[in-house]
Amino acid sequence: MSDEIKHECGLAFIRLRKDFSYYLQEYSTVMYGLNKLYLLMEKQHNRGQDGAGIASVKLHTENGYPYLHRIRSNAQQPISDIFFKIGNEITELEKYQPDIKKHPALMKGHIPLLGELLLGHLRYGTQGKNNVEFCHPFIKKDIIAAKNLALAGNFNLVNKDELFDLINISPGVFQQQSDLAAMMEVIHHFISKEDVENPTICGIAHALKRSARLFDGGFTVGGLTGNGDAFVLRDAHGIRPAYYYINDEVIVAASERAAIRTSFNVGENEVHELLPGKALIVGANNEYTIEQVLEPKERKACSFERIYFSRGSDEKIYRERIALGYHLSKPVLHAVDNDLKNTIFSYIPNTAEVAYFGLCKGMEDYLNTTKLQRILEEKDNITEERLQALINRKIRQEKIAIKDVKLRTFITEDSGRNEMVQHVYDITYGTVHKNQDTLVVIDDSIVRGTTLKESIVRMLARLYPKKIIVVSSAPQIRYPDCYGIDMSKLGDFIAFRAAIALLKERDESCIIKEVHDNILELERMNQLHTQNLVRNIYKPFTTEEISNKIAELITPKDLTIPVQVIYQTIEDLHESCPTNTGDWYFTGNYPTPGGNRVVNKAFLNYMAGKDVRGY
Repeated sequence: MSDEIKHECGLAFIRLRKDFSYYLQEYSTVMYGLNKLYLLMEKQHNRGQDGAGIASVKLHTENGYPYLHRIRSNAQQPISDIFFKIGNEITELEKYQPDIKKHPALMKGHIPLLGELLLGHLRYGTQGKNNVEFCHPFIKKDIIAAKNLALAGNFNLVNKDELFDLINISPGVFQQQSDLAAMMEVIHHFISKEDVENPTICGIAHALKRSARLFDGGFTVGGLTGNGDAFVLRDAHGIRPAYYYINDEVIVAASERAAIRTSFNVGENEVHELLPGKALIVGANNEYTIEQVLEPKERKACSFERIYFSRGSDEKIYRERIALGYHLSKPVLHAVDNDLKNTIFSYIPNTAEVAYFGLCKGMEDYLNTTKLQRILEEKDNITEERLQALINRKIRQEKIAIKDVKLRTFITEDSGRNEMVQHVYDITYGTVHKNQDTLVVIDDSIVRGTTLKESIVRMLARLYPKKIIVVSSAPQIRYPDCYGIDMSKLGDFIAFRAAIALLKERDESCIIKEVHDNILELERMNQLHTQNLVRNIYKPFTTEEISNKIAELITPKDLTIPVQVIYQTIEDLHESCPTNTGDWYFTGNYPTPGGNRVVNKAFLNYMAGKDVRGY
């Protein structure tokens, strides 16, 4: 999307089911597991660039030898940093024993992260700071092996503070800043109540059932215990994604299907979705089970995964993004008065390219239908020249914008900074007929509208089109997210600012006060979680009215070229992405009570002028 937001996280889990000597014989390397973990993480690097970490557990270690290890990094390229350090450890060992890679037992004993259980994580920070201490996995240590726990996840919890009270723990300063720390305390609390002297898969399942029901949020979380048990757990609504693959060599889980398929070169049907409320539990004895840990609720898998976040190399996601663009072709045709001769199509940024293909496909279908009608109408008198002209008509497509990734806005003064921001994108000159062509550009979604106003619209205007139409493959983002995407401040949303502006223009500011008073009353009664009152801010207006106001807000005041904004409809979103119906950021329909609390709290923060998250 043109406005960058922090989002999601990535999880990678591997359980090796054979001895290291097996992988040396079959794949000529003892590092098979770590190599695959590196691939899984790199193929999901889009999900987190604030930091990365991995934890490993070694099975069957002798008493007194460490079995649980971890490494984390918040370097500029954290994945590379971690695996470079592991590589250096091997290089150092080879100085003293050049053939050490041929000795699995020695490698296992000397390389800390070379374990049978591996848990990798990619972090985008939505809670806590970006210090390395906040990078997953977290570790809870104990003298009893089964009570040692490494935990990492893709999630946000909206009831973090209450969790400590539920298990009668007074959190420290660090725990108060991290929802993972809160989750770890709860899971560890219930694991410790099981028979840790004789741990079993059933014991892990029981502990997860007792702990997971306390979490309000969307989550996919992976854990390793010191005795060799492990799990990957998904929330009851399936908000955050999880997939797994199992054969006789490995058990694998990750946040994205395509990452597993690529890393292990397997077919789509071999990689399965971990369904809502279920846990993949792997025992130290190499057995595994899929347990229904939470009662499944209405599926609300995040639709942003399909629109933007997940890598488009997944064939289903690719088709869905094509469909998102295709559904927008009809309103775009209406906006250009069906004049494709004088309309140019492009996309911004590169992540919108697949939806752009779908939009152009819709235009081509319309154009082909028009060609056929003309040929049939003129069939008795049509000339070869006229037929050639009709057949050769094509959609006008251009690479209008190029992002200059080397440009940095180092100037801090507003006037100078705005001037620099205008040039983050560059344009392709000579593509537009001045004052004649309409320019249509598609974006994944429009969050704040800042980049559109300060950079993209100004840049496009330098081509002097007759009109600029910005198309969003997502509907209007109206409400905060609290399940893993860093969108929690209402004042950041261009749609919310448009609605507020319309209320003030139409002398309906009383609605703002009424919503504020009602939310304050809910807060007084400790009922913020019961309903989303911010919906009332949007009720007086049609979607088109808000879109028109957004177009006005993203148009620089000194620009005379008309700008129009067209959004995806909720109905077409669900038709395009039928399995991911989680749409609370568009509709306000939160799947858990915590969502209502967050949106109401976000409104109170907005009214108080507080630039803080709603959770």
